[in-house]
Amino acid sequence: MNEERSTRRARRPRPDKPSFDLAYYDRFYVDPKTRVADEAQHAKLVQGVVSMVEYFGVELERVLDVGAGVGRWGAWLRENRPSVRVRSTELDPEVCARFGHERRDIATWRARQSFDLVVCQGVLPYLDDDGCARAIENLAAMSRGFLYLEAITARDLDEVCDRARTDLRVHRRTGAWYRARLRRHYDEVGAGLFYVKDGEVAFYELEAR
Repeated sequence: MNEERSTRRARRPRPDKPSFDLAYYDRFYVDPKTRVADEAQHAKLVQGVVSMVEYFGVELERVLDVGAGVGRWGAWLRENRPSVRVRSTELDPEVCARFGHERRDIATWRARQSFDLVVCQGVLPYLDDDGCARAIENLAAMSRGFLYLEAITARDLDEVCDRARTDLRVHRRTGAWYRARLRRHYDEVGAGLFYVKDGEVAFYELEAR
C-alpha cells in the first residue's frame, strides 16, 4: 500500500506553492528582465477586451478583477472608463494595501453582487483541481455578462510559453478540463472571452459556440 501511494504521488507531483507577494509581482510583471509583458502591452489587452464587450452591446457598469496583482485592469478602466465601478481582489495583505485590493480567495469567496465583466487572469492554474472547480463556480455565480479568462494549460507550457519568463509552479491541466467546467455556465466567444448562458446578447453562429 505504501509503495502504491508513493507511485501515485510520483506520477502527479504537486508544484511548489508560490507566494503572491510584492516580490512575485516585481519579477513577473514589473522587472523588464523577467516580466512577460509590460504595461503598454497589457493596456492593449484591456482595451481589446473592453472594446469587444462594448461591441456586443454590453455597457460596462461593474467589473471584478480576480487576482488583480499590480492593478493594471483597474488603472486602465479608471483612466478610460471612469464611470465603471471596479472591484479587485488579491491574496497577499501587502499587495492588497499597496494597490487597493480586497483580500479574497476565489476558491472560497463569492460576492453577493454580479458584474458585467469578470476578469480572471493567471489565477486558476495555481489552484488544485478541487479549488479550481470551486473557483469556476464562484466566477460564474458573479457573472451577469462576460468572463475574460487566462489560464495556461499543459499544451501552453510545452508549446507556447516562454519558460524563462513564466512561473512554472502551476498545475498542468488540459484545455478540455477547463472547458468542461466552464461550458456549464458560459458559451465560449473566443480569445479568452466567455459569455453567460441564457444572457441577453445574441451571437452570430460563428461568434460563439
